[in-house]
Parts: sequence; C-alpha cells; structure tokens
Amino acid sequence: MRNRYPGTCTTCGADVAVRTGAVLKEDGRWRTYCSEHEPRPAPPPRGDHPGWHTRPLFGYDCETSSNDPSEAFLVSAALVDASGTARTWLVDPGEREIPAEAISVHGISNEYARSEGIPVEEALQEITETLTGHLLAGDGLVIFNAPFDLGVLSAELRRHGMKPLTEWLSGLPSPVIDPLVIDRGIDPYRRGPRNLAAMCDFYGVELTGAHTAHGDATACLALAREIGARHPGIAGLALSELHDRQVEWALAYARNRQEWLDRQKPGHGTVVDGSWPCSPG
Repeated sequence: MRNRYPGTCTTCGADVAVRTGAVLKEDGRWRTYCSEHEPRPAPPPRGDHPGWHTRPLFGYDCETSSNDPSEAFLVSAALVDASGTARTWLVDPGEREIPAEAISVHGISNEYARSEGIPVEEALQEITETLTGHLLAGDGLVIFNAPFDLGVLSAELRRHGMKPLTEWLSGLPSPVIDPLVIDRGIDPYRRGPRNLAAMCDFYGVELTGAHTAHGDATACLALAREIGARHPGIAGLALSELHDRQVEWALAYARNRQEWLDRQKPGHGTVVDGSWPCSPG
C-alpha cells in the first residue's frame, strides 16, 4: 500500500515523500520503498506437505445475467474435480432475456441458451442436489467469491418457489473453500486486484476459458490447491476450521472496507455485507 508518511527507501536509501512509494510488512516490520525499487510481491514456495489441498475437492462456478446476485439469473454452471471431470449445465432463460452486457462477457446468447439449454427448474434441482450431496458428504466445495455464486443460486430457488438451499443443508453451506477470502485473510496488505485472473497470475495458475463456468471452476479449484501447497499452516487446518476462519476473514474485510468508505466517502450510503459463504436470508 502507498506510504502515508515520508521515509527512506530500504533498497537505495533515497528519501520517499508521502504517497510516492510503498510500504510492505516484511518479517514483522514495515519497510518503505521508492517507486523504482518497490518489490513485486510473490507467493511463498510450494511444499510437499499434506492437507486439504491434497484431498478430493470440487470446484463450482456459474455464469449469469448480471453482476448483482439478487437480480441475476443463472445462465450456465459447472462442477469440476481435480482430474478434469466436469458436469455442466446450460439453462434455458425462457421468457427472460440475457442482457447484451452479460453476453459480451460469457458469450452465451439467448438463442443458443433457448435451443440447447434445459428448463431452469430442472437445472436448479440438479445443481442443488449435486452441490448439497458433496457438502453433506464433507467434501470441500471450492467457489471463488462464494457469496455471489451461492447468492444467485439461492435467489433463483426462491424465485421459482423451490426449497431454499439452507433447507437442503439444514443450515448454511459448509465446508466451502473460497480462494478470494483465504487470500485476503492470509495476505491482507498485498496491493493490486484480486479478481480470478489476477490471482491466477499471482499464484501461477493457468486460466483457460475465462468467463465460462467450466474454465473458471477449473481455475478456481487449481487456485485453491495452489494456495494450500504454498501455505502449510492453512493447509493443515481441518476443513471445518478453515471454513470458520473464512467466516472471520470475510467479516473483518467487510468491516475494514466499511470503515474506509465511511472515512473517505462520507454519505456514500453503501453497506458492506460481510456474510459468508452466503447471506442467512
């Protein structure tokens, strides 16, 4: 993050004026760097330790009509495992129209979805049965930014008068592994974007078929396994404990984000929801 106070560059000794360089926490100490010598962050090296990342895991992703989970409807979804085996769904939107903005992202047109997709109730039933089956068995379900994907699924179930996800599970989804939440929790001060593409680049994960449910689910799963391979302390947690840690990390991130907005943009009117992996409602 940018330096809020003047300092001296750790590398070259030059004076660094306020907000012209960066500060990084290294070995428990904050160090200042000028813009020329600011280190590029890198993840820890991979290890051969055991952990949840070496167990059978499943990655899930969906493509939708909007980036607002309360309004978006499901267009496609995919569940993949580490061997590359995948189950995919293409959803017939019926009378609903996939907006042009969404089509430009995932490439699924209304015509194609209507001609090749399955009825939405059938898709929702199959997806929910599949996800809850893995969760109830205690298998880790990897979802990048889980509140969005699970929020869309929950909203669609309500919209079509189907049994809520929480009733399928007798509670909130668990155990869920969210690479975005874990990365924010273990490395909160790293600068730069943390979308799926940026995080795959940081951890050295190949992202093929971006913005397709199958491509993103595959990359998300590989990303989670890579994080576990590079952080033995995290990999050694039981999935139930890892899930609970993510609840705490998501709430802490939301509180910090809310405080920043309140301080920087008074009267903004935004409420940052820290619910994870999805809202209880």
